[in-house]
Amino acid sequence: MYKSTIRILVLDDEAFMLKLLAQMLATLGFTQVTTCDNGSEALKWVDAYANVPGLIVMDLNMPKMDGVEFVRELVQHEYEGSLILVSGEDERVLQTAEKLIRAHQISVLGHLRKPVTPERLMALLATWVLPQQGTLLKLRQPYRVDEVRAAIQNGELVNYYQPKVALATGRVAGVETLVRWQHPENGIVLPDQFIGIAEEHGLINELTHVVLASALFQAKHWQQTGLALVVAVNISMDDLTFLDFPDFVAQLAASANVAPEHVVLEVTESRLVRDQRVPLDILTRLRLKRFQLSIDDFGTGHSSLAQLRDMPFGELKIDQSFVHGAWKNETLRAMVDASLGLGKQLGMEVVAEGVEDLDDWNFLRRTRCDLAQGYFIARPMPAADLPVWMESWRERMQRLQAETLS
Repeated sequence: MYKSTIRILVLDDEAFMLKLLAQMLATLGFTQVTTCDNGSEALKWVDAYANVPGLIVMDLNMPKMDGVEFVRELVQHEYEGSLILVSGEDERVLQTAEKLIRAHQISVLGHLRKPVTPERLMALLATWVLPQQGTLLKLRQPYRVDEVRAAIQNGELVNYYQPKVALATGRVAGVETLVRWQHPENGIVLPDQFIGIAEEHGLINELTHVVLASALFQAKHWQQTGLALVVAVNISMDDLTFLDFPDFVAQLAASANVAPEHVVLEVTESRLVRDQRVPLDILTRLRLKRFQLSIDDFGTGHSSLAQLRDMPFGELKIDQSFVHGAWKNETLRAMVDASLGLGKQLGMEVVAEGVEDLDDWNFLRRTRCDLAQGYFIARPMPAADLPVWMESWRERMQRLQAETLS
């Protein structure tokens, strides 16, 4: 019989559920199982140096210390293992709990609705990986504004590119430009660690200029080698406070000999803008110059119906938080369907972000969505890696199409 060495802690206030889950785990070959009926007792096992559980299977709704409070305690105890939620709560509550756990930087394998079946439990257990000591993710201290300013001025910003492909054919339609900071000591730094600082301290316009110029001249190079790719660049609402921004973009595109129709400017409204006159002025002029405009992360933050009503967007990007797993989640599927239907009724091209696996890909292929983007297709990559990736992608598409026909 299969035997596993995973140390599992089962936490539930119901004696019957504790016994049932323990027997189920034993039948599945998991022999190192401890049961607790309250959070305080469970935390003692989390602190047991020699017997720390690599996995905790826990209920949410418990007296004294409920599951949300228990997760908060796990953070304080620097727990590095994984969680599985087993609960009778409704699907929306369980999804919210999962999101909270991940926000706490704790791995959650998923959730199971009661009554639990051995097959569903085993499917989640199969995704568990051994936690490494000392790898608990910590929130990094933010970089100083003078460091970010120096990175911009010293040419330390580099562009990575993530492909967008047509769902109907698999054709590579374009790329999204994603800036990285090549830090002299810390290596590659992701944008969530410095973009906010640039916006807060008035550096975002200078940063955007650097990223946009590099992306356009890269597009020119691809064009010269026979790759006619539409290149998307993210711009901040703070960029849309400078009335000369459209002229700057047009001059850059002309210098690179890139047609405006091959440039997409992706806008995410990360904060509420009270006076819409200047952004509307700039966006309208960009469209008059034939640049494409995309509303990014639709459905999150301030990216909303009001933007679609007021601003001349031609592309709608469905946020990745709605796309991944929509094939198995009614709530996410409803949000994808609504966003897709809205975009289509407005005559917009629709892009689905967050396509992480084959199930996501197949689900979207059954919709009217135009383009897809995500790790299933490709991670962001340096420009030099794109031609090799494109060849491997063509081979993958041929295999997927052959499997579909067989």
